[in-house]
Amino acid sequence: MFYIIMGVSGTGKSTIGKLLSDRTGWAFYDADDFHPQANIDKMNLGIPLTDSDRLPWLLELKQLIIDTLNSKHHGILACSALKTQYRQILSHNHPEVVFIYLRGNYQFIQRRVKQRIGHFMNPNLLQSQFNALEEPQDALIIDVSLEPEMIVEQILNQIGD
Repeated sequence: MFYIIMGVSGTGKSTIGKLLSDRTGWAFYDADDFHPQANIDKMNLGIPLTDSDRLPWLLELKQLIIDTLNSKHHGILACSALKTQYRQILSHNHPEVVFIYLRGNYQFIQRRVKQRIGHFMNPNLLQSQFNALEEPQDALIIDVSLEPEMIVEQILNQIGD
């Protein structure tokens, strides 16, 4: 199995992914660590990424998922995966890829983003992420206002391990 924790910036994808990794023993990957410097620079300047900016990044993440599954290992990826086409690239229609959507309203997440220190994502980009977001129809949907441990419990209870 390979879980992709998805949602806009500030939903807690990395926090939940790390906690889930601790509970399952599965490898955790943060998609932010795979961005090329040019993408990071754009986001630092408050410039939204385009689909063409994202494509090489998504293809690298897709290969990570394929390699993990082909080696008979499990993994967890924290990745925004905002659009249906991005999720299709990442999952490559593999039945062992499960999306977990951390959903919250703009005001709640905006407060979180403004409190973050040291993240390259410019808080002014949050609205562009909500604008780009195509909510998944085939994902486990979790409310981000819950405490992180409760979110992990819900994931484990609903998907199982």
